[in-house]
Amino acid sequence: MGISGFDPVFLTGIGAIRGEHGARLAALAGRCLTGHALVRFVEDGEWFADCPVVLDFDGVQVELCHWKLDEVSIGWNTIDTSAAITGWDGLELTPRWSFADDQIGRFAGQELCGAALLEWRSPGHDLANGSVAVEFTFGAGRFHVANGLDENSIGEDVSGFVRHMLGRNACP
Repeated sequence: MGISGFDPVFLTGIGAIRGEHGARLAALAGRCLTGHALVRFVEDGEWFADCPVVLDFDGVQVELCHWKLDEVSIGWNTIDTSAAITGWDGLELTPRWSFADDQIGRFAGQELCGAALLEWRSPGHDLANGSVAVEFTFGAGRFHVANGLDENSIGEDVSGFVRHMLGRNACP
């Protein structure tokens, strides 16, 4: 993708993801969301949801990227969002880091109460069953980064998900 520092390690299943990243995600509680970045195309401003969602919690950067129907990579402090995205010369669209997003931006400056892993459990037992989203809860609401069928999606609706809390809730 031409993203400086991005070297994804994709995991599948709640146990593997919790085992590898659960403690670090839980340790973010009490930190403020101080920044975020998404890749958008210069030409039309559209979000390129195949690229990682980068969240900064007081200097601890979490990098989330979903792939296929059930894989997620969670990186820590590796992506340089100040570096240009390379390798797209001659293509119709130009990707650039954007530091604006309404769904995430409304939580900027707020303290993270806690993180959870959300496990998709559709009553219809669809192909995405077992896919894992990462949820971030603040005093004024929450959002999650989930698998949007081979790309990232950002949302609030948790119907169909089973919540697996990570650590304790740091907010009253």
